Amino acid sequence: MGVAEERDRLVAALGGFPQHDGFSVACIAGIDAETVVRLLEAELVEVTDEQAEYWWENPFDGYEDTIGVTTVPGGCVLVQPWGYDARNSKMLDRLTVGAVAYAMYANPKSGDQGQIHRDGEVVGWDLHPGGGPYEDDDDATALLAELYSGEPVAFCCAYAGLRPTDNRAFKTPDLWLRRS
Repeated sequence: MGVAEERDRLVAALGGFPQHDGFSVACIAGIDAETVVRLLEAELVEVTDEQAEYWWENPFDGYEDTIGVTTVPGGCVLVQPWGYDARNSKMLDRLTVGAVAYAMYANPKSGDQGQIHRDGEVVGWDLHPGGGPYEDDDDATALLAELYSGEPVAFCCAYAGLRPTDNRAFKTPDLWLRRS
């Protein structure tokens, strides 16, 4: 499958996610959800569909520190539908030792804010996933930026090499965890 076909497949798989701002995601290559829980020494928590969808009407205890995580082909997705914590730098530094992640916060006030973590540290920040290429992008990143213009979440997945088959990881994660 060529890069244009993969772009079309990935955008279709995401099924229009997101439909609003105020969420954050992190796409991490090469690790699964169980590894995330172990590395973060996180507590698994129960989050109902109603809580996840309508948190602003019915906030639940600890929602600020609660993040969804799902294993997908190529790695895992972290998502927080109601805040910016899925792109927490200290957390991603712990999760990217020997790996790469592209994370973003869909800031309702200022737009999509992206960052890259590699080998346990931030290597790119103040980025705008889905906003097109930058002058100093390497060829591979410039191609991805051009292909995924206007598709910030798909760009995050593609940059990290994730190949989700649907939008489940972003809408109904397999596990919910609370960072300690």
